[in-house]
Amino acid sequence: MSRRNEDERTADPPVPVEMRPGSRRLLTLLHIRRPWARFLAALAMIVAALLATTAALEITPMQTVTVAGQVIKVGAAPRLGFAGPGEVDLFGQGLPTAISIPGPIQLRLQLSQITLNSELDNFVQGHSPGQDEQSLRSGLVAGWERYFGWETAAAGLAALILAGAVAGWRRLPPKSTALVLVAGLIVTEAINVSAIAVTANGARSVLHGVSSLNQLVGSANVAVQRLPAQPPLSGIQEVVLGDSTAAGAGLPLVPHPSAADSACGRSEQSYALDLAAAHGWRALNLACDSATVAHGLLGPQQENGQQISAQIDAARRVQRPSVVIVSVGADDLQWSAILKVCAATAQCDSRASNAYFQQKLAQFSTNYLQLLIQLGGLPGHPQVIINRYYDPFGSNVGCITKRGLTAAKVKTIQSWLSALNQVLVRGATQFGYLSPQPSFAGHELCSPLPYVQGLGDSAPFHPTALGQLEIALTDEVALATKPSPSPSAAPTASSSVHP
Repeated sequence: MSRRNEDERTADPPVPVEMRPGSRRLLTLLHIRRPWARFLAALAMIVAALLATTAALEITPMQTVTVAGQVIKVGAAPRLGFAGPGEVDLFGQGLPTAISIPGPIQLRLQLSQITLNSELDNFVQGHSPGQDEQSLRSGLVAGWERYFGWETAAAGLAALILAGAVAGWRRLPPKSTALVLVAGLIVTEAINVSAIAVTANGARSVLHGVSSLNQLVGSANVAVQRLPAQPPLSGIQEVVLGDSTAAGAGLPLVPHPSAADSACGRSEQSYALDLAAAHGWRALNLACDSATVAHGLLGPQQENGQQISAQIDAARRVQRPSVVIVSVGADDLQWSAILKVCAATAQCDSRASNAYFQQKLAQFSTNYLQLLIQLGGLPGHPQVIINRYYDPFGSNVGCITKRGLTAAKVKTIQSWLSALNQVLVRGATQFGYLSPQPSFAGHELCSPLPYVQGLGDSAPFHPTALGQLEIALTDEVALATKPSPSPSAAPTASSSVHP
């Protein structure tokens, strides 16, 4: 064999004409000579850059900004796709934004601290555009810019770690290692900065018309009813707002009920009157069957042919109450309908039913925030209790399996109930309210002495008289953990007031 032929056989394979000299030199130093191997190496470098960017998005801490006195954490997460909504975390619920933001990065917000001040209501509902609107936009954009600055540094660090690992695996000499580190850093930051630029510019553009939290997440503002001024109510120490649980559904009505009492199912055995009796208070129970935040507590409600005024409006008339207790959320989530669907279908935790529940819970979260704001503005600043819901089932469901509620279905329902309670307690905690958890342990539906009404009773799954008493005792313990404001009057006996 001639020396010429031998040289041709040992020479490097031809390099594609489009490969740059720097890339060619790097791949040669890595002993990657074949075209297909070089293609795979370049592809691996791009994949490593994407992994470094993804890791940086996961580990970069969210940045804190203050808008209208509210503390908001700003961050981002990787996204599959090139456009989509952002996410707002409210009371542990991820609410998708109503606006689509271009770019492969999802922008995230978390309301980490809510402060009751004169700006909060406008921040949520956006009644007065102008300076507050500009503050929301500029605050969010500034937070994202600071976040992306840290994220860019984290992506570069991740790129250097990955490239260093490759160089160590290949046992490259120092000069080659340095080239690999530089190349990995350049490719990663080029991809990272491009994704950031698209996302950040898109966010600035779509935020131009956003002036409130509700507008950001596409939630309708709840109309708070304010009736003409009426005479104040004095000598009342306890006010109860809420749904059928607080009203005492299925139990005997209060003596001499008004039309509203009868329509709402307000009972003489409700926990409102049990607690009032323990303290010698006068109680005003405004709760009503089927009440939701929007239709019942903050707005008017139609129930059994009666127009029921907003409960919050009547609560404002009470002068210096000691405590305001709220039970709400089940009717917002259409809990009765959920139970019926679960009983009638093969399973409760289908993709469609889970999506429906999460949508309802997200909607409730924004309405709940507006309720919490209104509770904070009540005259005299009474102590506020947000009751969580009891578990009516427990582990023994033998008495209801023939009705379609199997143990697996009940477990799903209990997980949804737990999710609702998490929203209730997180919202209450952020506002400094109490949020006790009544327990019916040992007295669930299928126990010998249940604290909940059975399927053949007037209001299935609602508390019995003993169940109402248990809720009152739970609230009593919660009140004992904090000093209660002095009563506006010294009552001699418990009684109820008709709104």
